[in-house]
This record gives sequence, structure tokens and C-alpha cells, in this order.
Amino acid sequence: MAVITNFGVPTTSAAGTTLMPKLQYRFRVSFTNIGDGGLKSEMTQNVVSASRPNLTHEEVVVDSYNSKMYLAGKHTWEPVTIVFRDDMNSNVIKQLGKQLNKQVDHADQSSAIAGGSYKFGVKIETLDGQNGTTKPTTFDEWQLEGCFISQVQYGDLNYADSNMVQVTLTVRYDHAAHILDGTGDALSAGTLGAADETVTGGGTGA
Repeated sequence: MAVITNFGVPTTSAAGTTLMPKLQYRFRVSFTNIGDGGLKSEMTQNVVSASRPNLTHEEVVVDSYNSKMYLAGKHTWEPVTIVFRDDMNSNVIKQLGKQLNKQVDHADQSSAIAGGSYKFGVKIETLDGQNGTTKPTTFDEWQLEGCFISQVQYGDLNYADSNMVQVTLTVRYDHAAHILDGTGDALSAGTLGAADETVTGGGTGA
């Protein structure tokens, strides 16, 4: 037991015990209202990999006498990339094709009137590895809202390559919510603790 308990970093509040990390391969990606809304399980089961959201703030520069100050400007949620297996029944590319047709009908060269006509939702969950009769527990999840396909790559074919055919999807979205332990959005002020709330209550200066 000494090997297990002594491998962590000692802190003022705990012994040097290594905490179990979340593992990259224990995850699930599900979709809402993509394509015609069908083949949900097939879409989820054919996911190979998925990136998680990245948030970037623009910088507002305030020039003042001998120095500069910086403020947080508008934020941007960077697109995520989802890679699928192109299955033998073409379940994935069927739904992606229907979704792309909702965004733009390439045959008739017509597009949707409003984003609400074609946008969909994505949920990326980090799981604990359970399966079968014991349902997996979700450690945390990202809920992406207002999604649309900004790029799709249908993969390559190659006589000299034994790898599976993969479809790579780039998804642009309006907003992301990070849900921890099912208790609410970790990025929302309503879920902050008392210590965090005191930090955010700053003065009026820059």
C-alpha cells in the first residue's frame, strides 16, 4: 500500500496519494436532431474520436500613459472535430448527408431560411468504464448548442492501406455548457462556491 499512497504530490490538506485520472478512451458522443433524427445509436457507436471545446477570449488593449492594460473581450468557442468509422451500411454518411441537405440543398441550390431549421445538438460525455448490467457513470459532459457542420472529409481510399475508412467532421457551435456530476454548468456563475464568488466581485476599475 505504501507504493500506492506515496506516489502523489503531498499537499497541506492531503497525503501524497495519486488520484485516478479520467481516461481518454472512456467517452460517448451523442447527437440531437442531426439529419432526420434517426440512427442515433449507430452514429454514437461509430465515433472514433472527438475533440473537446476550446474557449478563446479576444484581448482589449487599454493604452494608458507609460503602459498597457488588457481586458477580456468577446469570446469564441473553437470548432470541435469528430471522427467516425464509415460503416458498411453507410449509417453515418446517410445522416451526415441528410444534415448537409438541411443546411444547403445542393441539387436545387436552396438553403434554409433560419439556423433553427438545421442546427443540432452534441453531447460529449466522459465515462467511468462500466458497461452491461451496470450502467456507466458520467463524470462530466459537454453540451454543444446551435451546432452545424462547417466541414466534412469523407476519407481516402488506398490499395496499399489496410486501415478503415474514416469520415472527419468539423462542427461549429454557438455555445457550450460543461456539466459536472450532473449538478449544473461549471461555467455558470450560479454554480460557483462562496470562495469563487468573492473573487469575481471586483471593483469598477480596469
